[in-house]
Amino acid sequence: MSTLPQCSPDGAHRYARANVDRPREYWDYETARIQWSSPERYEIAEKIGRGKYSDVFIGWDVKLRRQVVIKVLKPVKKKKILRELKVLQNLQGGPNIVELYDVVRDPCSKTPSFIFEYVQASDFRTVFPTFSDYDVRYYIFLVLQALEYAHSMGIMHRDVKPNNIAIDHKRRDLVLLDWGLAEFFHPDTPYNARVASRYFKGPELLVELPMYDYRLDMWSLGCMLAGIIFMKEPFFHGKDNNDQLARIAKVLGTDELFDYLNKYGLTLSPVLEAAVGRHGKKPWTAFITQENQHLCSKDALDFLDQLLQYDHVKRVQALEAMEHPYFDPVREECRARLREREAASAAK
Repeated sequence: MSTLPQCSPDGAHRYARANVDRPREYWDYETARIQWSSPERYEIAEKIGRGKYSDVFIGWDVKLRRQVVIKVLKPVKKKKILRELKVLQNLQGGPNIVELYDVVRDPCSKTPSFIFEYVQASDFRTVFPTFSDYDVRYYIFLVLQALEYAHSMGIMHRDVKPNNIAIDHKRRDLVLLDWGLAEFFHPDTPYNARVASRYFKGPELLVELPMYDYRLDMWSLGCMLAGIIFMKEPFFHGKDNNDQLARIAKVLGTDELFDYLNKYGLTLSPVLEAAVGRHGKKPWTAFITQENQHLCSKDALDFLDQLLQYDHVKRVQALEAMEHPYFDPVREECRARLREREAASAAK
């Protein structure tokens, strides 16, 4: 078993003090200096994605003769660029975390770009319907390895979703991408509720509770797992943020929602309260069908229940999650794979 700090009895996260115990230069991205490289050694090929904050291309590193991924940033505050860069640098070499190779800036336009490793990956939505029960456990465990590492390094991802996960099913590899919304965690610090993608937003974001922590990522992972095992993606399919909370309440129950709100001294606006309505808690077994029953083991439903809790302090943390019986069949393979990677990396 791990010798890492244990969960605090007051509900604080085991890594609540991860940045308190590190030097300021580790987490203070606002004072960071960027060493820009010249973009000349990289050639842009085809566009493979676009987002609110960037366009993503497959590119070519002329010097090292290898494919790369080039993330060209749209005009954003310098602070956001510094934050993403600092996060990526601190997570460098972590398990199943995308590797940053370089940062470049066009000398004329001043447009910044991040150069990443190229991951040969299938679109998650096309590959996950083909997963066996073993595959689901295996890949969710790999996501947990990435999250546990990030959380131990004092970092919340804040945008865990299928689109930010690259899977190379042939090589059985997984990489957690897009750390653009990631943030350093500090105790007793309010955080922006306008993060994560709607279908994966935790209740804390939807009721605008700013004192959240790393366990926001565990909710998002729970939404992903529910989508996979019940073959209903996205699982909570809200039309807007109010409807998103209403969809959650229809499953987790409104009595439980109001208990959660009362605990934190929160109230819903009349509009949101009307949207939420009144619903009893639904058992997970209500979502089992003939098509998905092979993925819905007792352990899967128990693990899902530990992730999808209204109150973030009641959600399982990543380290405990990896010890859940759901992962008994895959744990050793996943850990052996990580040891091999670490040995290969050390030998370089």
